[in-house]
Amino acid sequence: MTTAAVDRPSSGQDEKEVESSFGAGRAFALLLVITGAAGLFAAWIITIDKFKLLEDPSFTPGCSLNPVVACGNIMKSEQASAFGFPNPMLGLATYPVIIGIGLALLSGARFRRWYWLGMNAGTLFGVGFCTWLQYQSLYNINSLCLWCCLAWVATIVMFCYVTKHNIEHRIIPAPSWLRSGLTEFHWVPPVLWTGVIGMLILTRWWDFWTS
Repeated sequence: MTTAAVDRPSSGQDEKEVESSFGAGRAFALLLVITGAAGLFAAWIITIDKFKLLEDPSFTPGCSLNPVVACGNIMKSEQASAFGFPNPMLGLATYPVIIGIGLALLSGARFRRWYWLGMNAGTLFGVGFCTWLQYQSLYNINSLCLWCCLAWVATIVMFCYVTKHNIEHRIIPAPSWLRSGLTEFHWVPPVLWTGVIGMLILTRWWDFWTS
C-alpha cells in the first residue's frame, strides 16, 4: 500500500495507518533506481549472450577477455542455472521491481512496515545468492564474468542501504549506537564488503595478475 508523502490524511483515511508507513529521501530513492538499473543491464547482457551461446556453442561472449575473465565458462557451468533456468532470468524479474520502488519513492510514496521488511528479505536473498555465486566463480568454475561482478556490486549496495533505511526508521530493531553509526558511516559496509571481494579476486589469481 502506498500514499503520497505530501498528502494529508483525508477524513476517510485512517491517520494511524498513514503514520505507520515510511517514505525515503531522494538520495536513497535514486540509489535504488541506479543499482536496479545496473543489475538489470547486467542481467540483460548476460541473457542475450546466453541465447547466442545456446544457438552457437562456439560463440565467445564479448566479456571473455582472457583465461580468468571468461564469461563463456560461467555461462556453460551448472551453477549458471541454479534453479533450472538461467540465473539472469531472476535479475530480469527482480531488478525492475527495485527500479519501480525507487521511482515510487521519488514521487513521494510511502510503504507499510511489512513492505519494507519484505524488501529487506528480498535483497537479503539476492545478496546471499550473489555470495554463493562468488564462491562458485572463484573456487569451482575458476573464471570471472564482468557483468556478474556488476550485478554483485549493485546487489550489495542495494542490500546495505535498504537495511540501513530500515534500521534508521526502527523498522528493524537495533541499538541506538548502531543507528547513529550507520547514519554517519553508511558508506563503510558496502565499501568494505566490495573491498573484501576485490581482495579475494586479487589473491585467487595473484600469479596471473602479476605475470
